Amino acid sequence: MAERLAVDGDELAWFMKQLRKSTESLEGVRRALLDANVVGLGTDDLDSACEQFQDDWEYGTKEIGKQTEDLAKIIGKSKDSYLEVDKALEEALRKAKEGKAGDKK
Repeated sequence: MAERLAVDGDELAWFMKQLRKSTESLEGVRRALLDANVVGLGTDDLDSACEQFQDDWEYGTKEIGKQTEDLAKIIGKSKDSYLEVDKALEEALRKAKEGKAGDKK
C-alpha cells in the first residue's frame, strides 16, 4: 500500500512554479494590451467593442491570476502538510519497529 501512497514534493514545487509563471505571463499580456489603442480601427461600434474586450480581458486575466495564485498557495500548504505527516508517520513506524525489536530481547 505504501508504494501507492506517494507525493513528489519536487513535482509539486515545479507545478507551483509553473502556476506562478503563467500568472506573470498573463499579467504581461494584459499590460501589453493596455498600450494598444483601439480608437480609429473602424466604425464606432468596432471601436466600442474593442474597448469592451480590453476591459473584459483585463478583468478576466486579473481574476485568473488571483485564482492561479490561490491554487499555488493551496498546493504549497498541501505539500507542507503531506511532508509533515510523512515525517511523523516515518517516526512512528521507526519507533514501533524499535519497540518490537526491544520486546524480542
